[in-house]
Amino acid sequence: MKVRLRTIKQAGLLRRLAAGFYDLLLLASVLFLATALALPITHGKAVEPGNTLFNLYLLTVSFGYYGYFWCHGGQTLGLRAWKVKVIGIDGQPVGRHQAFIRFIIGTVSFLAFGLGFVWSLYDKNGLTWHDRASKTLVVRI
Repeated sequence: MKVRLRTIKQAGLLRRLAAGFYDLLLLASVLFLATALALPITHGKAVEPGNTLFNLYLLTVSFGYYGYFWCHGGQTLGLRAWKVKVIGIDGQPVGRHQAFIRFIIGTVSFLAFGLGFVWSLYDKNGLTWHDRASKTLVVRI
């Protein structure tokens, strides 16, 4: 993947992590709402731990949060607060397919103790696993 980074100011790891933490707080509130919306289906009872269908529902809601914002303006609320934006490596807005790949690989990066994020410190272009896989960049604005 060829990336012209001379003219683009990429967001550093700390800024990205700060925006990500902010988004996790916001996502938690979205997931609380999603869970509340599911209560009529469960007749007000708690969902059994490990319920695959419910976990997929929450994962879909999570992708909806990130995917919508990445595809519509390139900024989640956390990214906006930290003045960064997700764009394609060609400078174009992120497409749905790119957003999906970014979300899945980003989730894997996070679950792998953040190794996909730390990777950016050693990558010659400063890209994370999910940046590389989705052909996207996080840039300062």
